[in-house]
Amino acid sequence: MGCNVIFSPSRLLYVCPSRAPVALSLGPARSRNTCVVHIMEFEGCNCFRQRLVLSTLSGKRVKIRNIRSKDDNPGLRDFEASFIRLLDKVTNGTRIEINQTGTVLFYQPGLLYGGSVEHECNVQRSMGYYLEALLMLAPFMKTPLRAVLKGVTNDPTDPSVDLLKVTAIPVMKKFGIDGDGLEIKVLKRGMAPVGGGEVLFTCPVRRSMKPVHLTEPGKIKRIRGTAFSVRVSPQMANRIVDSARSILNKFIPDIYIYTDHMKGASSGKSPGFGLTLVAETVNGTFLGAEVVSTPQGQGDPVLPEDLGRNCAKLLLEEIYRGGCVDSTNQSLALLYMTLGQQDVSKTLLGPLSPYTIEFLRHIRDFFQIMFKIEQQKPGEDEQKGGEKVLMTCVGAGYSNINKTIK
Repeated sequence: MGCNVIFSPSRLLYVCPSRAPVALSLGPARSRNTCVVHIMEFEGCNCFRQRLVLSTLSGKRVKIRNIRSKDDNPGLRDFEASFIRLLDKVTNGTRIEINQTGTVLFYQPGLLYGGSVEHECNVQRSMGYYLEALLMLAPFMKTPLRAVLKGVTNDPTDPSVDLLKVTAIPVMKKFGIDGDGLEIKVLKRGMAPVGGGEVLFTCPVRRSMKPVHLTEPGKIKRIRGTAFSVRVSPQMANRIVDSARSILNKFIPDIYIYTDHMKGASSGKSPGFGLTLVAETVNGTFLGAEVVSTPQGQGDPVLPEDLGRNCAKLLLEEIYRGGCVDSTNQSLALLYMTLGQQDVSKTLLGPLSPYTIEFLRHIRDFFQIMFKIEQQKPGEDEQKGGEKVLMTCVGAGYSNINKTIK
């Protein structure tokens, strides 16, 4: 589908079909009869996924220079190489060029194709790192996506598969992406550092996003959660549930936390445990939080009781921040608003995370869409909790050109 790229632990080389690996000159081709194609240029490894995802959606070429050029180990990391490989699998005609040291990347996006994809995610990052990008791209494929991801399902760095399942899917449904085909399913659970997990993600395609007006989060009506344990005693999950309930029972009676203990081949290759909590409001807003045990051989071990209490406190903090979309999925909602029909969309969010602020800058660069940001202080319109921001924009009128016309 795409170009021929060699990925090795230490470096990445672009291979020309007719000769040996070479370091490439990535400047735009110039001739008398061709105009110079504009290439968006960036520096550094920050916001690597944002740039490639928005490049794929907008069709704009991207060149990223000085990727960790001053590090002892310069260039792209293995998990970033794995992410590029995943983008190549879900697109058709993507062209990727990387210099010998891996410090310069040229990315020319192809068409989003979709279909059945199987990908071995690098265990340096959890599947959430890869799945977040697929959530942004999947509705705009040519054919419905059916992706099987393998690797780490839960780690302390990225949003877990469980958290995205209970918070991102409801956000997608509000923008008109629904039906039986929308699902995230954990087939095998794999903890860091070795992984061994497996997840199925399926998503239907849509011609366009509908505009939304999400301004009333509503009051919390119930809390649900999943306490999981793999390759440790099943009692760990019960201890997590008891400690989390000791805090949450003071606020609301409708609490149910499932225990998930996978055995044998379904339990992955590393021991661990964790808790994912989600609070649902009367208006259908889902606010989530999660805590995962320290990976084996890394840092100090954590007690199940402490983990349960910490997760409950994080959920209360997320509820305090509030908004109609939780902090994990702010960028997903803002992207869907940007790509919506040429109509006004509004969403009330809690304080913007640094990742979201950077995402807004990239949306401006790729789509020339700017948001109106209105700060809403507690007490106005009976809003509880911390300060919130009302994000307003007019959609770009993005249409899925890849979708097959029936």
